[in-house]
Amino acid sequence: MDNKKYFAHETAVIDEGCEIGKGTKIWHFSHVMTGAKIGDNCNLGQNVLVSTYVILGNNVKVQNNVSIYTGVICEDDVFLGPSMVFTNILNPRSQVIRHDQYIQTMVRRGATIGANATILCGQEIGEFAFIGAGSVLTRDVKPYSLVVGNPARHIGWMSEYGHRLFFDDKGEAICPESKEKYKLIDGQVKKIS
Repeated sequence: MDNKKYFAHETAVIDEGCEIGKGTKIWHFSHVMTGAKIGDNCNLGQNVLVSTYVILGNNVKVQNNVSIYTGVICEDDVFLGPSMVFTNILNPRSQVIRHDQYIQTMVRRGATIGANATILCGQEIGEFAFIGAGSVLTRDVKPYSLVVGNPARHIGWMSEYGHRLFFDDKGEAICPESKEKYKLIDGQVKKIS
C-alpha cells in the first residue's frame, strides 16, 4: 500500500492486503479490512467499517457510523448516509456460522441511501435511486426512484442532482437545478438531455 496516495487518520486501522485509491480520505476510528477495494476520491467518515471483499467505486461518500459488510458493492458516486445499515445474511443466528452464505447487495452509480436506512441483503438499488432516511428496504429499487417508509415503497422520482421530478402529461420533467430533462416511459425514467 502506498500511504502517500490517500489519507488515513492516525486512529484508522488499515489492514494489509486492501486497495485504497488516490485522494481517498479515511477518518477517525475507521477500519478497512483485508481484501476490501476502495476507489479514488472516496471519503469515509468517523467509525466506518469496510469489511473483507467489499467494493467501493470512485467518489463514494460514507458518512459516520456506517458498517459495509462483505457482499456489498457500491458503484461510483454513491452516498451512504449517517448510521445507515447493510445486512449480508437473511437469517442470522449467533450459534450458526454462515460465512459462506453472504448475499450480495448492489448499489448502482449515483444512488443515495439516507441516514438510518436499513438495506436487507440481496437488493439492487438502481442508478440515482434515492432511499429516504429511516427507510427499510426489502426489494429492488428502479433507477431514479424515490422510496421511503417501512417497508420502503416508491413515492416518486429523483433527478441526478437529488431533486424531486414532476412529470407533465407528455411524461417529461425538468430538474430545477441542472435543467436536465427526463422522460417517464412504461414505469422507467430516462435522462434525455
